[in-house]
Amino acid sequence: MKTGKKPGMKLGVTGGIGSGKTCVCKVFSILGIPVFSADQEAKEIMNNDKSIIRRLNSITGRNLYTDGNLDRKELAAIIFNDNTLLQKVNSLVHPIVFENFRRWELEQPAPYVIMEAAILFESGASKFVDRIATVVAPVEERMERVISRNNLTREQVLDRMRNQMDDESRIKLSDYVIHNSETDMIIPAILKIHEDILTYIKTGTR
Repeated sequence: MKTGKKPGMKLGVTGGIGSGKTCVCKVFSILGIPVFSADQEAKEIMNNDKSIIRRLNSITGRNLYTDGNLDRKELAAIIFNDNTLLQKVNSLVHPIVFENFRRWELEQPAPYVIMEAAILFESGASKFVDRIATVVAPVEERMERVISRNNLTREQVLDRMRNQMDDESRIKLSDYVIHNSETDMIIPAILKIHEDILTYIKTGTR
């Protein structure tokens, strides 16, 4: 449903697996900024869109939904070792995610909104946002977070990292950098970005 609201400012928040994007976005949420999780949206689509389910099974040549839900570990094991399959899966899901984001953004009353996406640049999602914040953390800390959180092996986490852009490349393409190691304080950095964007919205200057 169209609300008639003009699109507002959009901030992309990205970072490698285990960098702490979701934690950063929770702080923005507390500040009243709506957050659209592209990764969560993609999961919902792959679990519930019957057309996508059929095409995923067709592309991979196996049933990835034996218990009714997508076997994400099985899919990851397939696509992270086959770049062609990875691109095919992404080309199925990403356009739907982007369209859902555009519709969602029009319904938000906040001064700006956030798209949180692990592969913001790789997927092409960066073209749908006005500014980008990259969250970075030491590789070993990221490893520990993901192994603990997702019950993955070190090699499985490395596979995911290899299929994502490195921090240096992300930083070069970003407007802001948020450091999120165990010794960093993320709230001051987030507040600074928040005020910067609000100032730009009000005055047109940083």
